[in-house]
Amino acid sequence: MAKRDYYDVLGVAKNATEDDIKKAYRKLAMKHHPDRNQGDGAKKSEESFKEAKEAYEMLSDPQKRAAYDQYGHAGVDPNMGGAGFRPGGPGTEGFGGFAEAFGDIFGDIFGGAAGGARRGGGQQVYRGSDLSYAMEITLEEAARGKETQIRIPSWEGCETCHGTGAKPGTSPKVCSTCNGAGTVHLRQGFFSIQQTCPHCHGTGKLIPEPCTACHGQGKIKRNKTLEVKIPAGINEGMRIRSAGNGEPGTNGGPSGDLYIEIRLKQHEIFERDGDDLHCTVPIALTSAALGGGIEVPTLDGKAEIDLPEGTQHGKTFRLRGKGIKGVRSSYPGDLYCHISVETPVKLTEHQRKLMKELDESFRKSGDRHSPNSKSWSDRVKDLFK
Repeated sequence: MAKRDYYDVLGVAKNATEDDIKKAYRKLAMKHHPDRNQGDGAKKSEESFKEAKEAYEMLSDPQKRAAYDQYGHAGVDPNMGGAGFRPGGPGTEGFGGFAEAFGDIFGDIFGGAAGGARRGGGQQVYRGSDLSYAMEITLEEAARGKETQIRIPSWEGCETCHGTGAKPGTSPKVCSTCNGAGTVHLRQGFFSIQQTCPHCHGTGKLIPEPCTACHGQGKIKRNKTLEVKIPAGINEGMRIRSAGNGEPGTNGGPSGDLYIEIRLKQHEIFERDGDDLHCTVPIALTSAALGGGIEVPTLDGKAEIDLPEGTQHGKTFRLRGKGIKGVRSSYPGDLYCHISVETPVKLTEHQRKLMKELDESFRKSGDRHSPNSKSWSDRVKDLFK
């Protein structure tokens, strides 16, 4: 049977770019891969996969593609001595472009190992995991910043075995399964799949007699003290990164990072909203009625606000610049003081008598002393008309 045109196989134009060819092949490879097509249509899918693979092998190589464009299939047929043919097979240097695309698809189909790298073609090298540490600080510490110390678990090289993991007087052996590579190759159909060695778990070595101090790990967990600088203005939920203080890497890989997550303790007076602060200021009924200056707290000490005569419950006063300057802010926020008028309790007989006299005086004066009450009463009357 005559071979189909390679461009038709991949569904691309003759002037398609390398990227277009690669994308087209990836799409067909994912569609027709034997592992994804079982049953009655398996044979046809395998043939389609092989056809797409062959087309990609030729068109992804600039020399082979040029020969194919000039001479057709004869230009790349090894049996006909085509000008574009170079010895080699899948996975060899003659098919570098195919190997690159295969590597991408390999990860899509089989879920390649994440976070791993190869060192010198041998053992798998992995970055250590990140760690999280929750630190609780006060509002004042968040506003001003602080320097403190924390103790975290850390891994140190075992002094008994000097990091080898083997009992003193013995030494690790090269893993016979992977010959020290840390990985093994398995065959699935016509694919060769690389996996972490199940015997040495990627280390490339076995320890017949583990060190009793570290149990063959070559390291011992201990606590260490870190100096931590909390920047001024930090807020709830923000994180501070301490590079390299996470879990150690595997086979010489880099350590992970430590992330210090900030939690704010509940304050007795203030509530934080971004860079602004809010507080409730209780005042006596007489102070609200007569007005005058009152002291209110701030993070920097005391401040004074001037209550106008007849201040109502819920009135809010804004003190500019008395909030917190955030870590990314140019100016500090504001302090909002919410007035709470308190009703007097536990009155003495004399105080009760005075309050009654005051109430009678208010009633005789009509609604001029309670404008909100009059407005509310009018709305109630309108509701029931």
